[in-house]
Amino acid sequence: MNPLARFQGNAWFQAGRMAYLALFAMTLIAAASWLFSNVRQIEPDKRAVVMRFGAVSRTAGAGLLLAWPEPIEQVEIVPAADRVIEHHVTALLRKDIVPAWTNTGGENSDAVAGAGYLLTGDSGVVQLDVQVYYVITDPVAFVLQGEHVLPALDRLTEHAAVAICASRDLDTILVARPEMVGNGSHIAERRERLRGDLRQGINQQLAALNAAGSSPGIEVRRVDVQSSLPPAAVDAFNAVLTASQQAEQYIASASNEAARVHQEAVQSADRALQVSQAKASEQIARASTDTATIVQLADDHSPELLWRLWRERMPAILAHAGSVTAVDPHDDAHLILPGPDRPSSQP
Repeated sequence: MNPLARFQGNAWFQAGRMAYLALFAMTLIAAASWLFSNVRQIEPDKRAVVMRFGAVSRTAGAGLLLAWPEPIEQVEIVPAADRVIEHHVTALLRKDIVPAWTNTGGENSDAVAGAGYLLTGDSGVVQLDVQVYYVITDPVAFVLQGEHVLPALDRLTEHAAVAICASRDLDTILVARPEMVGNGSHIAERRERLRGDLRQGINQQLAALNAAGSSPGIEVRRVDVQSSLPPAAVDAFNAVLTASQQAEQYIASASNEAARVHQEAVQSADRALQVSQAKASEQIARASTDTATIVQLADDHSPELLWRLWRERMPAILAHAGSVTAVDPHDDAHLILPGPDRPSSQP
């Protein structure tokens, strides 16, 4: 045989052998990778649900998980029981509801006009922005429900929010009403109970689903609620708040003015009283001086002098009187003598 042909035959044989060995090695590697594909480390804050041919086989906690490869067994990783998961409920938000409806030609419908608002017990409207924090209590039920868990949670939250708002008035739902200064402690307590009642309502509906055999495997631990009003209502509340503040300012100004006027009146009254008392003291002193002689004569028992002084001084004294009534002490008859008119210029 030709040596060149023999060499070429050996070269093709060696190449085919090497290709076969490489393919065999790759097949072994692929088979090993497939065989150990479901062997994984479960983190401490997670759990694993193992399903064999679509049926739940077992659950596993943190640690090394040994499972048959797919499609024999499927492994679903879910959070641990003590891990709280946050979910934003967008089914109650008007900004997420209205665009979807307006695209269908219902822009002017009454349903779109009131979409995203909840009716309160006192016929008010309010919008709730709800954050739900839940834990997975049953990983098997959670995996079986799959993508239906969060939509169900949205519907349950919406149902509980409707019932909670219908049983309360607007003031107990809103977080703050600065124009209502006189809020009692029971109002603040009822506001704090809003989140607890909403969480309790959602959990009651979850318990009803569990009793009916359709449990999503979750439990709500906490609910955060942020309430808001329609823009028109916000403008109206702001107008009321502005008017209330202006009224308080006007009342304060009027109170200050009234206090100032009252103080000035009191000061004027005090001055008038002091002047009157001074004038009265002066007149009493003048009268005492004018009658000192008569009083002294009366004390000295001099009837003749007393009578003479009476006749001399009484006309001048009576001339200042507007009217004079003369009464005889020894007779029951009364004689009224009109005196001269008092000049307007006289004090």
